[in-house]
Amino acid sequence: MTPVGTALPLADRVLGGWLGRIAGNMLGKPVERGDLWTRDRIDRYLRRADALPLTDYLPEPADEHDRVALRPEWPNCVRGRIHGSCRDDDVDYAILGLHLLETHGFGFSTAQVGEMWLLTLPYLQTFTAERAAYRNLTDGMKPPLTATYDNPYQEWIGALIRADIHGWTNPGAPRRAASLARRDAVLSHTGNGVYGAMWAAALISAAFTAPTVRHAVDSALTVIPAGSRLARTVRRVVSLHETRMTWEDTLATVSQETAGLGWIHTVPNVAVLTAGLLYGDGDFTRTVALTVRGGLDTDSNGATAGSVAGVLTGAAAVPDRWKDPLEDTVRSAVFGFDGASITDLAERTLRLVTLRE
Repeated sequence: MTPVGTALPLADRVLGGWLGRIAGNMLGKPVERGDLWTRDRIDRYLRRADALPLTDYLPEPADEHDRVALRPEWPNCVRGRIHGSCRDDDVDYAILGLHLLETHGFGFSTAQVGEMWLLTLPYLQTFTAERAAYRNLTDGMKPPLTATYDNPYQEWIGALIRADIHGWTNPGAPRRAASLARRDAVLSHTGNGVYGAMWAAALISAAFTAPTVRHAVDSALTVIPAGSRLARTVRRVVSLHETRMTWEDTLATVSQETAGLGWIHTVPNVAVLTAGLLYGDGDFTRTVALTVRGGLDTDSNGATAGSVAGVLTGAAAVPDRWKDPLEDTVRSAVFGFDGASITDLAERTLRLVTLRE
């Protein structure tokens, strides 16, 4: 496993996390529909466009059939057409989490998370478990009932994509990061949905000081119940990687073992994420490319993988082909943040770290 090192400035790692999350999200966004864009179909798309191995944003579709199947936002998310990030909930929640901590501090309550949603996030820009919780909030319900009432999405990936800010603001403190992520997650999720958020926050936190990707993955496992399906799935991917099984065969194996959970469920997506991180081995481009090629919730997985890899490598080591098209600008549905500077968001995140210390 390639050593990553710990000597990079904290500011460079925080900015790397933000850039990685946004770039990884943009990479996966055109093919975000795991029931249609399978691993095989994504690779067929890339072969037709002569884009394997994948080392940049997705190419434009090579034929009309693929063009119709892509997400409608694709013209603003493929290489050569990107001018700043597209709006996406995977980035909105990172911004919302930053705003939450700036407003309420690290002692925020789950109720204050819900209040922040109602004040700053449009209802129609929420999905699955978050939309169910939002509806429950407007009906006057309080947490944790907001997560359990008429919500069939409690173990889906939504809480995981909200966890980055807690990792970024708690560098090298995975348990503390996981505790804050849990406080956020229980507004809308239960069980493996909550564990996924805790795991992701701890993983990102550990990436600030971990000597290798594997060390960060192992550290993140310590914050969730060892007997949970999520923990067992992560350990399964780790064990397959240790046998030197190929990335393709590892994903085929865990795909069979998690069949039936659906393409937005936390458990199979964490399997894709873990495989992307381990086989990416600390290289930013390889990590986000393998993760997105893994399919399922491609933009969410690409965003989290990019966040981890960006923290590991630091912003300066993220290749310019990923950074330059973003033009230091992020689109967001969060009230008051559309058009924000990525650099400014990272600096505000760093100030929170400094205040905590």
